[in-house]
Amino acid sequence: MRITPALAAAATLLTLAACGTGESGTAAPEDAPAKSVILITPNPVGTNSFLQLGVKGAETAAKELGASFKLYESKDPTSIAQNVDAAVRAKPTVIVGISFSFDDVFTTVPKQHPGQQFLQVDSCAKEQAPNLACVSFKEHEAAYLAGVEAGLLSESGQIGVVAALDTPFIHRWIEPFFAGATSVKPGVTGTPLYVGGANPFSDPARAKSQAQTLTGRGVDVVAAAASAGNQGVFEALASSGGKGFGVDVNQCAQSPGAIIDNVLKHVDVATTAAVKEIAGGKTGGVKVYGLAEGGVGVNALADDVATSGCTVAASPEVITKVKQVRDDIVAGKITVADPLQG
Repeated sequence: MRITPALAAAATLLTLAACGTGESGTAAPEDAPAKSVILITPNPVGTNSFLQLGVKGAETAAKELGASFKLYESKDPTSIAQNVDAAVRAKPTVIVGISFSFDDVFTTVPKQHPGQQFLQVDSCAKEQAPNLACVSFKEHEAAYLAGVEAGLLSESGQIGVVAALDTPFIHRWIEPFFAGATSVKPGVTGTPLYVGGANPFSDPARAKSQAQTLTGRGVDVVAAAASAGNQGVFEALASSGGKGFGVDVNQCAQSPGAIIDNVLKHVDVATTAAVKEIAGGKTGGVKVYGLAEGGVGVNALADDVATSGCTVAASPEVITKVKQVRDDIVAGKITVADPLQG
């Protein structure tokens, strides 16, 4: 067979394609593209334990997938939109947005980019696109358990909550807390106060002031639901001799002797699982984590409560009651109303 110049050129091209082109180490075109995960937060992570859990979960998933990980920290709605736009241009395996702050942008952007996979943690856009997966939690169930503890341990019969904002979502930490307390001690009164301001989730000074207002009114148990502002609440309680509750993670070590327990939310575990599922081809849908799924809880339910640093460890009768109520909620004997559902 005579080899013509055209055949020789074609053979050369085929050889180059089989061996890969470009700099040393460049993957061949037929190789699968590298996996990558981009996580976008609504605020700087800083000491915000909730956001820290989200970062931990996404990083863990990336590591287990052999994927790269990038964190984009936002500071306001405008920067959230800018970060989402930048993430879309980067074309990662999955773009993760944390909290209800992404409800608006994730209503439109996933529809505009159907080939890109998105994950929203701790909320879900009302008009959910097929390429948007959501993870949410039944925080109200854990808040109810904390309320049971508060009702049993309050001496004044007055309890309170310092929350970041007065919104339906954040009320999941308020009304159920008060309901849990009144279920074991009828007549308990509950008062919520809000941080508000320019940085409602990151303002320890304002959170401390609100906690001081509550303790000045005779409130002796205060649940902190102000994210990075919680430390201010704990400082106020330590000064007044009051007791409190932390949120998301075990915060008892932040104010030894002043924190009864914590309303836990295992954001890291849920985020890791969701990112891995999306990378494996399971996209869209909503997964909800409550007491039954082990997605929320309190330290009183944990095997290591004795070493948790939480004061509830010294009240075995309270722990027994909390476990009973947990079992009743899981069995459907007790239904905890969800403020987010009206």
